[in-house]
Amino acid sequence: MPVKLEYDAIVVGSGPNGLAAAITLARSGRSVLVLEARETVGGGLRSSEITLPGFIHDIGAAVHPMAAASPFFRSIDLSPYGLELVHSPAQLAHPLDDGTAVLLERSIEATAETLGPDSRSYRELMWPLVRDWEKLIEDILGPLHFPRHPLTLMRFGTLAMQSASKLVRRRFEEDRARALFGGMAAHSILPLDRFAVSSFGLVMSATAHAVGWPVIKGGSQNIADAMVQYLVSLGGEVRTGVEVRSLDELPGAKAILLDVAPRQLATIVADRLPFDYGQRLLRHRHGPGVFKMDWALEGPIPWKAPECLRAATVHVGGTFEEIAEAEGEVWKGKHPEKPLVLLAQQSLFDPSRSPEGKQVAWAYCHVPNGSTFDMSARIESQIERFAPGFRDIILARHVMNTAAMEAYNSNFVGGDIAGGVQNPIRLLVRPMGQWRAYATPLKGVYLCSSSMPPGAGVHGMCGYHAARRALREVL
Repeated sequence: MPVKLEYDAIVVGSGPNGLAAAITLARSGRSVLVLEARETVGGGLRSSEITLPGFIHDIGAAVHPMAAASPFFRSIDLSPYGLELVHSPAQLAHPLDDGTAVLLERSIEATAETLGPDSRSYRELMWPLVRDWEKLIEDILGPLHFPRHPLTLMRFGTLAMQSASKLVRRRFEEDRARALFGGMAAHSILPLDRFAVSSFGLVMSATAHAVGWPVIKGGSQNIADAMVQYLVSLGGEVRTGVEVRSLDELPGAKAILLDVAPRQLATIVADRLPFDYGQRLLRHRHGPGVFKMDWALEGPIPWKAPECLRAATVHVGGTFEEIAEAEGEVWKGKHPEKPLVLLAQQSLFDPSRSPEGKQVAWAYCHVPNGSTFDMSARIESQIERFAPGFRDIILARHVMNTAAMEAYNSNFVGGDIAGGVQNPIRLLVRPMGQWRAYATPLKGVYLCSSSMPPGAGVHGMCGYHAARRALREVL
């Protein structure tokens, strides 16, 4: 007798991609069950009081430009479920040793005005990207496909295929613009002289101008909580505290979508996979990890450049050359003396994050995958370099090395928060050695984590695209 199917689809993992997959399926009228191993949904979106009572910290993702840009998130209204995006006056600050800071404003013109002789070059670089943003983001946030807007994507590609080092040499004369772009490109978690790394800097910068770099009121956890409430309103189910070790443990379903790292997929699917595909999953290359710190603070960070207090995000790393050297050292298995520190000061603009008069801060730097080295002193020294007296206002700190990051979220293998090396070509063209992104060799089984196109970021598009493929093929 045929096995009774209890659901149309089961989603394993409740990170933003898993929940996006579930919502996409539920919106199409399918019955969906989401299973989460932890007691709290969210994956990399969780928030908690990890230093002192009343101080709410984002344990994973903190600033959400891709959520603001994502076609998936823009297709649903989560505000009735308590989701509120908070924008700081400036999108990002990058302090320099002369006591000033470069500010990335929402306005291209306002940003360019602070870049001296590079102001015209910056405008010429950014204006076409922001003008065509709606067309561009639609093609960028997807797997390999014939672009809907080929001319727009071609113009982007002529810039994006360069290394960040080459782009800044060709485009900018002085440190201010070079440093700003270097910090943006470093979100790739790749050496800045690597092919196509400019694509990350261009996308991150254009996103700031087009839609901003918001934080979430009350903590990033509220994204996941709102998504769950919306899913339930569509008839979906969510169960927490259920760790899936094998497909055999699941109820009957036509489709199974897994928001997990490739190595986890190999374990869960086990001997059902063809040998060569299973080996590719196990060999999936993970990139550098992160060393993360959170602080409860007596007050605002005492930046030498007070304009840093206008931005929720601060890139603490000095010149382009310093950033390039630090990121390159990580890829050589070293721990930079002066790391690029990606810092968020959310409570300046969201008072609900901390007790009255107090502040929270969040930061991380890149380290070799699986590193056990304590970067606390180096991170705090970098901040102190641009904000003398920072250590004096620390009330409490919380530290997570790569092992702690993986323990927090098993998708963060070796502390890799991106789901694998973010090589644009390998990720988009032939992920997991297959032309059909998201699909596995097993009928009805799909991988929907950030190891799939378009890669890392809280945009939900990996889950959305995986769900769309499942709807076409088995649902």
